[in-house]
Amino acid sequence: MDTVQVKARYYIAQLDKELNKVPQLVQFEAATGVPKTYLALGAGSFVFLMIFFNFAGQLFSNLLGFVYPAYRSFKALETPEKEDDKQWLTYWTVYGFVSIIESFTDVLLYWFPFYFFLKTVFLLWLMIPSFNGAVTIYNRILRPFLVQHKAEIDSSYHNLKAKVSAVASELDGSATASQ
Repeated sequence: MDTVQVKARYYIAQLDKELNKVPQLVQFEAATGVPKTYLALGAGSFVFLMIFFNFAGQLFSNLLGFVYPAYRSFKALETPEKEDDKQWLTYWTVYGFVSIIESFTDVLLYWFPFYFFLKTVFLLWLMIPSFNGAVTIYNRILRPFLVQHKAEIDSSYHNLKAKVSAVASELDGSATASQ
């Protein structure tokens, strides 16, 4: 056997070991006789191809960018450690900024080939803790920007809050007067 086959078998064995932790996949394998690694690799390949060829790139990219981090955030909040809380709070901060930027430039970005594939790779880089992508973006780009413009942001927030409160009071007053 060559080294590629040895490595492939090793990684498949590792994947099988991890998939054994999911009872539904163990039941699926017992009921169908199809190895759970085949199911996981097949589903992963399907999603990859859908994103890569942009058949459902936006859907899968957005699901990946939201569902897995939401689950990991929930898990992080349920543990006493604070480092994972910081990781996921930083992810959501960066994700929010990226989403805002994307909403303004989506008309242009969607014309780029493999946009959703590249977006998915970027989101994976942001969310996988060993890459520390969200922390890197936050520390190098967002934090300096937010610290520099903190006074203007706070002032705008307080002005908007005052205007919303005034409108709410006015609406509440007119609703009370009409009763």
